[in-house]
Amino acid sequence: MSTYLVFTRDKTLNQAEMDIYSKDVKATFAGHDFKILALYGGHEDLEGEATEGTVILEFPNSDAAKAWYDSPAYAKVREHRFKGANYRVTLVHGV
Repeated sequence: MSTYLVFTRDKTLNQAEMDIYSKDVKATFAGHDFKILALYGGHEDLEGEATEGTVILEFPNSDAAKAWYDSPAYAKVREHRFKGANYRVTLVHGV
């Protein structure tokens, strides 16, 4: 069953950290089966607080999604995201 990781950026705190994250995150996907479904495209917040953007990644299953998210390569890079912005990250199982 497909699984999705949804990254919602609420507020940028440090653009320099986000620039490092953006530059380095691509390499963390090597060897992982995934597809980008949305990448900070135009959006409209219909409910709740305003957001800055959303990324939606599709993985074949939750084990694959967690394997990437918990990988040493991504764990190192995501530290820049933690310093650079407030995010919500949600793992959603498909139907």
